[in-house]
Amino acid sequence: MKTQRLRLLLQGSFFILFLFAPVFDLFRFDLNVKHFYFLGMNWTLGLDDFLAHRIGPVQAAFNLILRGGLPILGVIATGVWVSYKFGRLYCGWLCPHFSVVETINGMLRRATGKQSIWDKHLLPERNADGSITRPNPWYWFLVVGLALAFAFSWATALLTYMLPPAEIYGNLWNATLTGNQARFIGVGTFLFFIEFMFARHLFCRFGCAIGLFQSLAWMANRKALVIGFNRKRTEACVECNAACDNVCPMRIKPRSIKRHMFTCTQCNQCVDACTQVNVGNPQGTLLKWVDNECALDKSTRDFGHHDEIPPHCFQTVQPPMNADKRGFQSVQQDRR
Repeated sequence: MKTQRLRLLLQGSFFILFLFAPVFDLFRFDLNVKHFYFLGMNWTLGLDDFLAHRIGPVQAAFNLILRGGLPILGVIATGVWVSYKFGRLYCGWLCPHFSVVETINGMLRRATGKQSIWDKHLLPERNADGSITRPNPWYWFLVVGLALAFAFSWATALLTYMLPPAEIYGNLWNATLTGNQARFIGVGTFLFFIEFMFARHLFCRFGCAIGLFQSLAWMANRKALVIGFNRKRTEACVECNAACDNVCPMRIKPRSIKRHMFTCTQCNQCVDACTQVNVGNPQGTLLKWVDNECALDKSTRDFGHHDEIPPHCFQTVQPPMNADKRGFQSVQQDRR
């Protein structure tokens, strides 16, 4: 699906940026010199001149506002606006942690038939596109190896955000890390490995301040972008093996009300799964991104309230004549 290809491209690009931004001084705080680097330039608050009595308090205050206050407020305002309109868009499309979550989910499903070791039931072997994924214990080696590799890369990258990257990578290459550097990378790798293996979804749901911030802003806007469900065709879901629920990396149910989708990352995988399942169905998919008046059904459908869904929100789009019908046919076969 084009949406997923674009999303994976953005995720991969941002993960590379996360790892190498300190190397090129794109953004980091250096503990040695005690100031930020941004886009290759020294980013200070301009207080050195004040301490050296070269500028007065008014100019020093102006520097604080211009170089500290305004950038921080700008980032916060942008984050609030994007989250208010689109929810956890950063999480699903850019966040380097979420890309780790999805990668390990995929490998764990190949090893155990589940996206999380805490899932109570195995996922169906048949995927939404009709392909088959059977559990193979040999994939455990990839699960553990990937979790360890991601943990080590994260711990090392975080250290380069605080100390000169050339020093850290040089010490790693020559096996000459200082005691503190070795302890930081060792402890960080261990903690990240535990989190990636056993608590990656829990962190995204309850431990990530950025994610919680986005969700709260999103919940405040009843007309924000959300995964809409055409509940007028609820009976069609009887013919499906809950493909949308099975594919969700956050382990939530996309057909439920917005309050129950608090941690939705807008990854759109549930929509793609439903589209694949119904690719041979002339009535089309039951899930899609909606906003404005079309989002009110998801936002207000609670405590006995049921707003009518405007007719245009789920207009049927006829599939091309040569569309692959494996998804819809596979569901029919499962039902039989």
